[in-house]
Amino acid sequence: MSSRRMAAITGSLLTASFSAVMILPFTAAADDQGPGSGKGGKAVDEAPAGVKLRTLLPEKISVDNSSQKTAITATVKNDGSKDSGDIRLLVVGFDGLKVTGVQGCDALAEKDLPKGSNSGFSCPVGDLAAGKSKSYAVEATYDLSKAGKICLPVQTTDGKKTFWQQGPVPFGTTNPSPNAPATPLLLGTDNKPVAPGGDQLPKTGVGRDVLPLGAAGAALIAAGAAGLWWSQRQPRTARPQG
Repeated sequence: MSSRRMAAITGSLLTASFSAVMILPFTAAADDQGPGSGKGGKAVDEAPAGVKLRTLLPEKISVDNSSQKTAITATVKNDGSKDSGDIRLLVVGFDGLKVTGVQGCDALAEKDLPKGSNSGFSCPVGDLAAGKSKSYAVEATYDLSKAGKICLPVQTTDGKKTFWQQGPVPFGTTNPSPNAPATPLLLGTDNKPVAPGGDQLPKTGVGRDVLPLGAAGAALIAAGAAGLWWSQRQPRTARPQG
C-alpha cells in the first residue's frame, strides 16, 4: 500500500473519531416528582373541630446543574369533615434552597421571614372545603454545594396560629452528579454537597486529565494534520557516488 493512500485512510479514521466525540447528545430525564408526601410534618396549634389540615411535597425533585433551577409542587389538604375557615400557606426556603416564586402568592418582606430562612411566600388559600386540596407551583434554586430545606406552615391569615407545619424538611442526595445535566434530590434526605473539585472531569492514566470535548477534537485534528504531513515526507535515498 502506498504511503499516500495510507495517509488518506489515517486522516479519514481521525475525522470519524472526531465526529464521534463531538456529536454525543446529552439527554435529561423528565422531572417526575412522584406522589406527594407529608414527611416531616406535624400538627402545632389545635385546629377547629372537624378540620384536619396537612401539606404534601413531592418525594423527589430534579435540580438543573447549569442553572441551579428546580420546580416543586406544594399542596395543602383538608382531610377533615368541615371546611377549614380562612387560612394561608407559607412556602419558605432555607440554606441552599431558595424559593424564587410561587404561583398566585406574594413574597414575604425580609423582616417577616422566619428565623434562619432566606426566602418565603405567602399563599392565600381561603376557606378550604372538607376533603379538598389546593396545589401551588413553586420555583426555586438549589445550591448543591450546600444542604437545602423547605418549610410549609399552614396558618390563620393573621399568622397567630399554625395548624400544621411540614419541615423545615431537607431535599438532598448522597450521590452528587456534578457532570450530569441534572441532579435528582429526595425528600427527607440530607444533601451531601459536591466535594471541592467535584465539577472536574474524571482522570485517566497516570496524572493526565481527560481533555474537554472541544480540546479533544482540536487535538485529534492536529494529530491528523501531523500524521498526513509526516507520511508525505519521503526520505531521499542517497545516490552512490560514482
